[in-house]
Amino acid sequence: MWKWFKWVLVLAIIAGACITGFLLLKNKNTPPASDPEKSLTSAVWKENGVVIPGAFADADAVDLGPSASSGRYRLYYSEEPEAAGFQGRVYSSISSDGIGWTKEDGIRKTQAIFPDVIKLPDGKWRMYFQNAGLIKSAISTDGLTFTDEPGTRIDTNEAGFNLRTVGAQSTTQLENGDYLMVYRGEIEEPYVGDDKVPNQTTQLYFWATSKDGLNFTKKGIAIDSRDNTLYGLADGADWANWDDGNLRVYFWSYKGVYYSVLENASTNNLQKFSEPVFAFTNNSDSKVKFMPNPPSDPTLINIKNQWFMYFGQHTKGIYYAILNSSD
Repeated sequence: MWKWFKWVLVLAIIAGACITGFLLLKNKNTPPASDPEKSLTSAVWKENGVVIPGAFADADAVDLGPSASSGRYRLYYSEEPEAAGFQGRVYSSISSDGIGWTKEDGIRKTQAIFPDVIKLPDGKWRMYFQNAGLIKSAISTDGLTFTDEPGTRIDTNEAGFNLRTVGAQSTTQLENGDYLMVYRGEIEEPYVGDDKVPNQTTQLYFWATSKDGLNFTKKGIAIDSRDNTLYGLADGADWANWDDGNLRVYFWSYKGVYYSVLENASTNNLQKFSEPVFAFTNNSDSKVKFMPNPPSDPTLINIKNQWFMYFGQHTKGIYYAILNSSD
């Protein structure tokens, strides 16, 4: 009996060793799961330097169309509070290739930040902007001289939230003619998570729709930053109609630029925003959770079948990156 038991015990030990060795070999030869924040960094988006130097941010790029005489593309941008004599001035520059930009004379708007400009069906231009913690709008026939429109487009009244400000919005028009806006809501308390965050406020994104571009119906949360990916920070959004037909909204957080896809954007079906996907950073140290100066306030535009991303670098200016491979 003991002899039989001893052989069973020996065979069990040998079998266990074989299984352990197999698993160790399998794990050794199996590549580790990919890190989405490493696979979608500057290997895809290539930074190419500054286009608007100085204390400027909140850029928004628009296509003026093939009939534009002085340049097909216009970049709107606002001065940062650090700028000398800050008055919330919005400027613009013109370009024919998205790389070389020439500043246009004059000031597009004052007492405004986060310019968000869209072309209307009648050929006019509307600028949504943040003023005194609210989102307002102005109208223009040429995209250069804007006149304030009465009223407020989005206020701080949000069901279930005590918002201090709203802003950093982006607006687009859907195929059915509806206007779609995402906007940042700011809560006056820091995000509490696994790590202590630098910001003393929490910022997340809401969304709203409109039939006329003036009266918006609020839809609730679009991007909830209150997790250990975004750490309570989502800011500087911009819509992009992507090559695959999806509607993406790009924004930035501590580590860099992310995007979320709005599913069923062109239908009347239930719409929802996907989980954020990391897209770009110019930080070489992936271990840094809270970059001191991440690429911020991205705006995207497709120029001659090439995607350009313009982004701010605090007090340094507006930089750009080009998508150099398929995403």
